Amino acid sequence: MKGKASGFAALGGLVYSTDSGRMCPDCRQPVVQCICKQTEIPTGDGIVRVSRETKGRGGKAVTLVKGALVDATALADLGRQLKAACGTGGTVKDGVIEVQGDHIERVMQVLTAQGHRVKRAGG
Repeated sequence: MKGKASGFAALGGLVYSTDSGRMCPDCRQPVVQCICKQTEIPTGDGIVRVSRETKGRGGKAVTLVKGALVDATALADLGRQLKAACGTGGTVKDGVIEVQGDHIERVMQVLTAQGHRVKRAGG
């Protein structure tokens, strides 16, 4: 039993909590309240690009939003707002918001209303 307990501690301890979700292994705070990582604001030309992609998704369309110049927390909030506006699911991965379905026009309207410079990318 000692081997399992020490192995658990060596792996970083608590990873997920039902109260606050995913936990930071370094500061042991919820990831959204992490105090050990510096929030980095991405750099770019300030234009949010919206495109549609079907590659690697079994033919299903996904609306991609790239280039938003906000930190990770604000990007997650923006993703949540876009998903709610489109009435669908999605995710935020590696600085890209993915909204399930072909919702380019609706996403562009919402982003423009929030003051972002928006361009349609791709075909």
